[in-house]
Amino acid sequence: MARVRKGLTIISICALGLTACAKTDEPGAAQPPGQQQGPVKIGISLPLTGDFSEPGKGIQEGYQVWADQVNAKGGLLGRKVELIFRDDASDPNRVSSDYESLITQDKVNLVFGPFSSRLVIPAAKVAESYGMLFVEPAGAAAEVFEQGFTRLFYAAPAIAGDHYNYLADYLVKLPADQRPRTAAYASLDDPFAQGTAYGLRDKLAAAGVKTVVDEVYPPETTDFAPIAAKIAAAKPDLVVGGTQFEDSVGLVRALQELKVQPRLAAFSTGPTLAEFPAAVKGAAEHILSPVGWSATATFTGNQEMIKRYKEMFGGDANEDAANGYTVGQVVEAAVNAVKCVDPTKECQDKLTQHIRQGTFDTVVGPLSFDDKGRPEQAHMIQQYVKGKIEIVLPEQAKTADLVYPKQDW
Repeated sequence: MARVRKGLTIISICALGLTACAKTDEPGAAQPPGQQQGPVKIGISLPLTGDFSEPGKGIQEGYQVWADQVNAKGGLLGRKVELIFRDDASDPNRVSSDYESLITQDKVNLVFGPFSSRLVIPAAKVAESYGMLFVEPAGAAAEVFEQGFTRLFYAAPAIAGDHYNYLADYLVKLPADQRPRTAAYASLDDPFAQGTAYGLRDKLAAAGVKTVVDEVYPPETTDFAPIAAKIAAAKPDLVVGGTQFEDSVGLVRALQELKVQPRLAAFSTGPTLAEFPAAVKGAAEHILSPVGWSATATFTGNQEMIKRYKEMFGGDANEDAANGYTVGQVVEAAVNAVKCVDPTKECQDKLTQHIRQGTFDTVVGPLSFDDKGRPEQAHMIQQYVKGKIEIVLPEQAKTADLVYPKQDW
């Protein structure tokens, strides 16, 4: 059952039939102590509409798969999980009011973070003001960790500026006659998207790769022909897009139409989604992207998550869903360790301290965090090879060799 009122959707996992829930409400049935306290309510605002709706829905599905599996095991500390979702419509002002009301009106036990650094920062400010733990799936921009937050943790392998580290190392170590000499960058005006592109830009520039185009475009951009024309005129060896989904598709198609032929092309986020190859009409081959999760990985719970996702949603899990699921894994481990799940300062302090000091087994691999909540690991690099997503970097995780130079569009 889903109960909906303006701005608010409450998903009752048991009522949806998505998990095995004990029937403790029958006459005379004795309820376990945890159930006598009621469900564990988790408040979440996500961009289910607006600019970030595509990945926002993926994050939501990951949260739902995690809650379904937790409830099948008996819940958190014996209490069923109830996810309370609100749609912030990709609006930073709305996300603030969403978390304010989730904490003060809905009296949630926990909050999970939204998608996008633009939404994570205002949301985390609200959570911090109420002393709530704030584990988030998709706020990787450097500025997220420059706000002085003491309860924020980014549950993914690396912050935005480090997403391309393996690719930067690979390119810099190529023989001089093979190394790209010029690079063009086009990025969405978004801290995460720019962070990924500029993290690579700065590392390559330091190694002597000349930046010949550096364009930033607003989120509402739909016509990428002017940017593609600038890139075409510069004839770069490398094209890098700091992108989400729609703009990655728009850029690739515009470059394809102008027959821009870089030796290598890399775009963040968009190519990690299953819809990407069809959307770019056959131009996906050899495109690179940093990826924090792989369906082939054997990390804790990964194959179980993939299976349950398919059962619940009928498709294949993606990185956004994995990131949402990872938030749940980290928080679940902390709750089970400190034996509390209350919105009180004492409990939230215990949860925060445990996460700050711990290492957590997740579907994206082992995670630990520095004193600002930044993950201390690194992203893999994926590439479309013969129409299939392969992990090409790092060496210890790869499923195929990196193809360079790429085939023509």
